[in-house]
Amino acid sequence: MTTRDELVAAIAGRYAWSGRLEKGRILDEFVAVTKMHRKHAQRLLRQGNPRQRSAPRPGRRIYDEAVREALILVWESSDRICGKRLKPLVPILIEAMERHGHLRLANEVRTRLLSMSAATIDRSLREVREQAGGRKRRRAVASASLRRSVPVRTFSDWNDPPPGFFEADLVAHSGPRANGSFIQTLVLTDIATGWTECMPLLFREQTLLTEVLSQMRVRLPIDVRGLDTDNDSVFMNTTVKDYCVANRIEFTRSRPYRKNDQAWVEQKNGAIVRRIVGYRRFEGLGAAAELSRLYDSVRLFVNYFQPSFKLAEKQRDGAQVRKRYHKPATPYQRLLDDPRTSAEVRLQVVSVCATLDPVRLLHDIRASQQKLVEIADTPAATEAGSICPPTIDQFLANLKTAWREGEANPTAKAKAKVPRSRRRPDPLASVNQQIESWFAAEPWRTAREFLDRLQAEHPQLYRDGHLRTLQRRLKVLRRKAAQSLVLGSTSHPNESGRHREDLDIREPALS
Repeated sequence: MTTRDELVAAIAGRYAWSGRLEKGRILDEFVAVTKMHRKHAQRLLRQGNPRQRSAPRPGRRIYDEAVREALILVWESSDRICGKRLKPLVPILIEAMERHGHLRLANEVRTRLLSMSAATIDRSLREVREQAGGRKRRRAVASASLRRSVPVRTFSDWNDPPPGFFEADLVAHSGPRANGSFIQTLVLTDIATGWTECMPLLFREQTLLTEVLSQMRVRLPIDVRGLDTDNDSVFMNTTVKDYCVANRIEFTRSRPYRKNDQAWVEQKNGAIVRRIVGYRRFEGLGAAAELSRLYDSVRLFVNYFQPSFKLAEKQRDGAQVRKRYHKPATPYQRLLDDPRTSAEVRLQVVSVCATLDPVRLLHDIRASQQKLVEIADTPAATEAGSICPPTIDQFLANLKTAWREGEANPTAKAKAKVPRSRRRPDPLASVNQQIESWFAAEPWRTAREFLDRLQAEHPQLYRDGHLRTLQRRLKVLRRKAAQSLVLGSTSHPNESGRHREDLDIREPALS
């Protein structure tokens, strides 16, 4: 739009002082370059200077640059969540960061930051966000009798369970190929609170899965009362079933090929595991150990400092579905607000929350992510050759300007692509001058029309597959023509007082 406005401003004066024939020629050139409708082009050129668009009004701003800088720092400390989730987290983050000496806000800045609405947060961070910006292998199914012995539980069968009923799933870190051995992540998500725990599995094996599940139960603040899984063979076996019976855990399963039955954990697979770990391939003890260190920080950061939405009700009216959500809250807050939570559990999670530093947790997550990228992209890299992560003070200082460098999550960045050069000879090299002369004479012609001419003159040399190459060539010529239009209108009257349009000087590409 800015380029179009500049072109209109450059040609409008010459168009206004020209005669009928000259106006027609200028209009033909303008339409050929901009591809606008002829009537719309006439209105723009008659109007002259384009309409001035509204500019920001600093006098009406309530939140100054200090509030914006504080908001960016808090947003980066929350791992760049949206405004609706960040709004209830702002007072918690400010209190935690000030308690650990990472933030000092003036009373006026604090008051304005706390009064920001979710929509204002998103508007204030819009520019920051813009700049920061095969076939599955078939596995052997479990025994039919064993699957029939495990009850089926659908999404609508939960009916507001108390904390302790978890959905479980595995996330494969196989990368672009599924052959060989690779690490998988076991994910547990509590239905009532959204509390999520993750741990890596070096390989798929039912005994190893029960051992990892035992370690996760020790770290959980609540007892595991129920376990709901899919029909994967690593879950549907006697080892896992006997483990649940021995530990008095209600064991249920979803319907085959119905992922919505496990919507709670499936959502966390993408929002937590894939977002934090990415899609690279991880294998070996080194990657498993680093994933374990990463999840040690992720579990505290996500469960104590990451608000999320929770579905309250869903109504269907024909083909339209209306959903209503509870206010965003962290799993820690939902655990405290649930009246069925015991006093012992409340005291435990409150004491843990009082010692947590969200900035340090995010710093540890970024450092582990960087090491995982090194392990996945350079498997032979040694520990001595790895990149040294920044200190906590350097990390905090970089949070204010991290949005300028784009994506901050190392695992979300793709591998650097090697620039590609032209590998085939130019099929239009011998007729470039001829194409330029055709365009100069008739700039409104399309690439299809020019290709028809070439095929008529050289029937065995050019085919329909060359259309895209010719379109790119004409795009370059039109860009040069637009520049010539702008440069041609900047001249001043000559010594005899005549304007440039009276001298019969025409642009080479548009004559």
